[in-house]
Amino acid sequence: MSTARYAVRDSVTMLRRNLKHMARYPSMTVMLIGQPLLFLLLFVYVFGATMGAGLPGAPAGDRGDYLTFITPGILVMTVASVSIGTAVLVATDMTSGIIDRFRTMDIAKVSVLSGRVLGAMIQTALALAVIFGVAFLLGLETAASALQWSALIGLLALLSFAMTWFTVALGLASPDAETASNLPMIFVLLPFVGSGFVPVESMPNGLRWFAEHQPFTPVMDVFRGLLAGSPDGSDALWAIGWCGVIGMVGYLWSRRLYRYRTRAAS
Repeated sequence: MSTARYAVRDSVTMLRRNLKHMARYPSMTVMLIGQPLLFLLLFVYVFGATMGAGLPGAPAGDRGDYLTFITPGILVMTVASVSIGTAVLVATDMTSGIIDRFRTMDIAKVSVLSGRVLGAMIQTALALAVIFGVAFLLGLETAASALQWSALIGLLALLSFAMTWFTVALGLASPDAETASNLPMIFVLLPFVGSGFVPVESMPNGLRWFAEHQPFTPVMDVFRGLLAGSPDGSDALWAIGWCGVIGMVGYLWSRRLYRYRTRAAS
């Protein structure tokens, strides 16, 4: 059997381990989904009428328009929220002694991290399905075609892959699970200072400049365009580029940290 096939086999084994953990401890999954879901309900039902009236061209008190506007921000927040759990679990593995046991076994080293990433992406897919389901129950309307839905799902998968690798690196860089739970919080907050909840045109100049140039704004804008059936190609290129940078940095950083920490432990 080739080295690549060994790596794939061991990654599937690690994925199965992580899925069993998810099934045995569903409370973490519920908690990670609960945060963006709470924000969705809060902003639609508590702030929706007021915030919706401030959207360009929206009639006063229209919660439906505001639901359509904030759904992309909630999607990004969902991906970021699940990635926090990934950082915590990676940090727990590194401090609990299980990695030392894996080092004594004849398994591909890459499988420990790749199995964790695959498990996190499945968890993210479940969370996004719940968010979409609730959003449609609340009255989300979309003009997206089948091709645009495929592009939206593909970009969500790319964002999840990139964010997961980056938070794996944060988990490896953390001395304990508590620190790992705090470091990725910035990703949950970034949609608030981007185009997630209000148009960037309504922000003061300095904040507007930051909002326009931070990584999540083009991602949320292209999600919004795809749901509306009129995506902007420029936003799509920026979104894919940012995902590529985040994912590449996260992967290379994770690989370096994992090699360093496992070598230091030997």
